Amino acid sequence: MQGIHPKTGDELPEDSVVNEIEVSRAMATAVLALDQMSARLARRAQLPESVGKAWTAEEEQRLRSEFSAHRSIATIAAKHGRTVRAIEARLEKLGLLQPDQRIASDPSAIVRRPEDKK
Repeated sequence: MQGIHPKTGDELPEDSVVNEIEVSRAMATAVLALDQMSARLARRAQLPESVGKAWTAEEEQRLRSEFSAHRSIATIAAKHGRTVRAIEARLEKLGLLQPDQRIASDPSAIVRRPEDKK
């Protein structure tokens, strides 16, 4: 079978352009690209609303306050519309969290702060 005409349902002739290997490869590549784009958009739709947005001074101040009030990283992330990793990275940048204190693998965990060890 050489393919079916999408409108008429008739079998395509053997010398039809769609039977050329380059055309077939191009169509397969296009379908793959569309599938990948669709998957990327689906993943993006699952991310929090503020992913990739710049941090404002006001948001950083709220982050400092929430962190000093011992809110969980997961709670802070949800309130800010950011990922747990983004919250941890910003806390590190602000000098409030050390890399070994990251809890991204268990976002509901409570961060152990230096003052908690007393």
